[in-house]
Amino acid sequence: MPQIPEKIHELTVGQLSARSGAAVSALHFYETKGLISSRRTSGNQRRYHRDALRRVAFIRAAQRVGIPLATIRQALDSLPEERTPNREDWARLSEAWRSELDNRIAQLGRLRDHLTDCIGCGCLSLENCVLSNPDDVFGERLTGSRLLADRRPRS
Repeated sequence: MPQIPEKIHELTVGQLSARSGAAVSALHFYETKGLISSRRTSGNQRRYHRDALRRVAFIRAAQRVGIPLATIRQALDSLPEERTPNREDWARLSEAWRSELDNRIAQLGRLRDHLTDCIGCGCLSLENCVLSNPDDVFGERLTGSRLLADRRPRS
């Protein structure tokens, strides 16, 4: 991994990519989503403050555990003065994300348990298939793939 001298306070996109392990295209994407920021040189080249390394590490760690980018953005926006997340921030935010992850894990477990049934019958019925029509609350009263609101003829 390339080392960056302490006296250098700004990184090129290539240096940030090499140090963070994130592709240049991912860094550009993060920037368009407001997750990281850069300044432009007189030659219109991006320069990132060294703190961007920690922000990118935070983003990638949160993504690895399944946190959506929109949620990550909200977390970063909640930090005072757009500062870089620290250990305490991660502890607080990851605790808040725990219930969301627990819900997703439970949902994936239910999907896994019903996957064999679906493969066994092969129907993928929109009327009663747990995978195609999860949590179907209208299935016992109505048929069809969608519920249309009551419509009155136009006068």
